[in-house]
Amino acid sequence: MEKALQRSSRDKMVGGVCAGIAHWLGWDPTLVRVGYVLLSVMSVAFPGLVVYILLWAIMPVNPNE
Repeated sequence: MEKALQRSSRDKMVGGVCAGIAHWLGWDPTLVRVGYVLLSVMSVAFPGLVVYILLWAIMPVNPNE
């Protein structure tokens, strides 16, 4: 069974987007958060912020947490 891409309602710092992506990939949420920050800084932060806000609005919350 495939895992759905959903925001985490339990392990979240801001919106649960990075934790949801980490759960979906089977990775540690801290690594995904650090990777997101590095990519955002390298892309002058604005595109990373826009993508995060879009994912926060689009990704459903995981109801099973």
